[in-house]
Amino acid sequence: MSVCCRDSSSSRLRQHLSSTGESGETGSEPQNPSVSVRKVEVNEIIAQVFSVATLAVILTKTTPLLLAALGGAFTQMGNILNIGLEGMMLAGAFAAVAVGAITNPFVGILGGLAAAILLALVFAIAALVFKADFIVVGIGINLLAIGTTVLLLTVIYGNAGVTPGNVKAILPKIDLGQVGGIPLIGPTIDDQTILVWLALLLVPVYAYVLYRTPFGVHLRAVGEDEAAAIAAGINVVRVKFVSILVSGAFCGIAGAQLAMATVGSFTSGMTASRGFIAVAALTFGLGRPYRTMVACFIFGAADAVTDRLTLASVNSSLALTTPYVITVIALVLAAVRVRSALNARSKKALQLAGE
Repeated sequence: MSVCCRDSSSSRLRQHLSSTGESGETGSEPQNPSVSVRKVEVNEIIAQVFSVATLAVILTKTTPLLLAALGGAFTQMGNILNIGLEGMMLAGAFAAVAVGAITNPFVGILGGLAAAILLALVFAIAALVFKADFIVVGIGINLLAIGTTVLLLTVIYGNAGVTPGNVKAILPKIDLGQVGGIPLIGPTIDDQTILVWLALLLVPVYAYVLYRTPFGVHLRAVGEDEAAAIAAGINVVRVKFVSILVSGAFCGIAGAQLAMATVGSFTSGMTASRGFIAVAALTFGLGRPYRTMVACFIFGAADAVTDRLTLASVNSSLALTTPYVITVIALVLAAVRVRSALNARSKKALQLAGE
């Protein structure tokens, strides 16, 4: 009798467990649908960010940063921190679109060059002729560029925010043909503007000028010890003047790439602190050609990832902070490196003095 009762109670217990989903078998546990949805979303985000298309965007985003950073590196090697890169880029972007829309994009590049060099000339005269502080002049150049572009937008186009839809100047893309079919590399470098290739070419050109030409030797001498350079007969003012104008030219090309590579129009404040990011990149790279290029690619990658995260519907405010967080980290690392180098020099000097 007791055995029969135990069997019937065990049967009822098993039925209860199976009906409530509390069976000991793990395979019968129901899955939470929200977990599956989250997994799909994460996979979509990863696929969006880590793709060949992202590599092409990185190259496009890096180009204006690289051009501006190389320009700033010229002045940096002459012991001038050019904070005005932002304003020169902005002026170059506006002039490139304004001129390119009524002529053609290649003439627009020349327009961007002219506008940025004009601001660089103002910078050089204020800093070298009137002996104004470089930092103050750079801030003034940025404010001048912001105000002037808004004024010209209002006067010429009747809109202080953006150029009209019929004002377009888009640089043509270079089709590499069969080269574009090479896995990974092909899609990255195919359909890029001529300014992308120019930026990559200017890195070894800058290295050659800096280390293999008399101007580069004079520039580095002025940056390392201005008094000794003057004693050696180097025209310090001329060297600095030329470096500032070169910096402006590079920023003009950077602005042209920024405005005409994809959108083909100008928006007020479209540089969006890229000039300051370029300053961070050249500071991190210590003004050296290839180190600066690597730093620019890091920042360009951060900017590209931000765009891809936005496309993947990730919180845009969170995504937009990525480049600036990396900028702060890069500046901290650069400061640590500079401090370490100074300490090493001091120790070496003390050792030589002791001997």
